Amino acid sequence: MAHAHHGHGHAHSHGHGHDHHHHAAPATWDRAFAIGIALNLVYVVAEASAGLWTGSVALLADAGHNLSDVLGLAVAWGGAALARTPPSKRFTYGLKGSTILAALANALLLLMALGAIAFEAVTRFGDPAPVPGLTISAVAAVGIVINGVTAWLFARGRKGDVNIRGAYLHMLGDAAVSAGVVLAGAAIWATGAGWIDPVVSLVIAGLIFWQTWGLLRETVEMSLAAVPRAIDYDRVSEALAALPGVAHVHDLHIWPMSTTEPVLTAHLLMPAGHPGDAFLREAQDMLHHDFRIGHATLQVETGEARCGLERAGAV
Repeated sequence: MAHAHHGHGHAHSHGHGHDHHHHAAPATWDRAFAIGIALNLVYVVAEASAGLWTGSVALLADAGHNLSDVLGLAVAWGGAALARTPPSKRFTYGLKGSTILAALANALLLLMALGAIAFEAVTRFGDPAPVPGLTISAVAAVGIVINGVTAWLFARGRKGDVNIRGAYLHMLGDAAVSAGVVLAGAAIWATGAGWIDPVVSLVIAGLIFWQTWGLLRETVEMSLAAVPRAIDYDRVSEALAALPGVAHVHDLHIWPMSTTEPVLTAHLLMPAGHPGDAFLREAQDMLHHDFRIGHATLQVETGEARCGLERAGAV
């Protein structure tokens, strides 16, 4: 019985229009990922070639960083694609959680790229080679455009989905990196000082680290089934307790199934008896409408058996 009304409540609640971005999203993100990966791959090849030709590590480091982003985009795309796999008997939620894994992998990839950039920069201090500043600026300027366009492709989804936000931050960070390299090239051209190159890349590395750290913390929380940051646990608990006939709410769990979809389970103590399917449906609609929780399973208890209330310490 629980399943029948759950299914109904779910189908019904999509009418609110809150969830539409999950359903309209896939095709548009596929296009964004495909364009982003293609643009960036072409640029990585061009930038690495230019770096080898001019002998500039700034360009090589930037190309390496852009390559890590192509990998990051591919990982994020894979996560988003896997998330659309239908549920099976083994993976009863489908593979929606792969968006969390993808965001986590993305953050770790970025930190690895950072290590490589910082190492390269530090080794350069002892031996700054002469590099053609204006060429560096010109090549990096193209990078601003390409990363900017790619970031713009993901800008719409960055609020609702931490996986898309990872891709967006990645590209925005890259545009900043390219801007830094443009300025460094101009400064090297003007002053002839080779040390400017590694200094700029270290500053950029610090900037990306600061961004990535937040993404990493949030995705680790998600992996540990923390309550999503957008949801206030106490408010959900109060909203359920305020439903007619509910004397007590316990065993309330809220966790992210994917980077965009929270799940909830709760036990409701209702001494007057089971309120019927309509009540459950309304409760699920309320959770969906007020808290954007699309999957809710509610267990109604009448209090005769005192279902583990003492055991749970009346949580």
